[in-house]
Amino acid sequence: MQSWSKLLSFDYYEPFIANLVRIAVILILAYLATFLINRLARIVYKYSVQMMERGGVGLMFQFEEIEKRARTVTGVVRGSLAVLIWSLALVMVLKELRFDIEPLLAGAGVIGVAVGFGAQNIIKDVLNGLFMLMENQLRVNDVAVINGKGGLVEEINLRTTILRSEDGAVHIFPNGSITTVSNLTREYSYYVFNTSVGYRENTDRVIEVLKSIAAELITEEPYKSLVLSPLEVMGVDQLGDAAVVIKSRIKTVAMQQWTVGREMNRRIKMKFQQADIEIPFPSQTIQLAASLPSPLRSELKQIVREVLGETSGVHPTDS
Repeated sequence: MQSWSKLLSFDYYEPFIANLVRIAVILILAYLATFLINRLARIVYKYSVQMMERGGVGLMFQFEEIEKRARTVTGVVRGSLAVLIWSLALVMVLKELRFDIEPLLAGAGVIGVAVGFGAQNIIKDVLNGLFMLMENQLRVNDVAVINGKGGLVEEINLRTTILRSEDGAVHIFPNGSITTVSNLTREYSYYVFNTSVGYRENTDRVIEVLKSIAAELITEEPYKSLVLSPLEVMGVDQLGDAAVVIKSRIKTVAMQQWTVGREMNRRIKMKFQQADIEIPFPSQTIQLAASLPSPLRSELKQIVREVLGETSGVHPTDS
């Protein structure tokens, strides 16, 4: 009778009810924390989109790509925090159920230390990848130089960035190992010209010819829509051994500097020929001793021309 009376007593069930209440509270708090994290993730998502847009995203960069990166960032943050919260909730529930969790915590601590030592590079890669995505340092289809390697950015993941060079080689960089990034196609680009002319040329005249070529180019399609500003001539940059170097540059839409630059080079070559402006090239001068008899000098000249050819850049001259 005493056992039955004990079972019917509220005091007998009070500890179990208290445990169930505490377990329910733990689960409710975990759910509320997860809910708040989801709300926070939406705020982080909007902030990420705004920061990426302010980071210099050009017109060619689609809004869908910004959203994709923002979802990646917020998804990682939300998932990591949710796993942490529910792991703590599970441990607390097991404790309320009178399980001995000390061996579990000790084992988890040992495993955590081992994983921490082994995964520290992975964590570094992921954190650097998050910052690259949020700060919009690189975008897919950008042309960039990473750690001295140049190429087209094919993929940007949380752990790695994949670059394809001009010869087709694929370079994979763990994000944690990236120390220097040069983005050649962010917002806009420049094509830099180093134009070499002979010392006898009037540099002011050469500059005017260069400006006229660029002015003609930017009035024609398809180059009209690719050029953002007129040619900027910086002036005489070098006085070389055999040429005067004039530096200039032209501002273009991102990724289009090479298209515009190649067309400009083609037109410069043609215009300089028409304007009789000398473009120097390496040459050698062979001097024949004046003391040699004239017939012998003429014979030597003929031999040199036959061996090297008139168009080889070698010019026999008398001294």
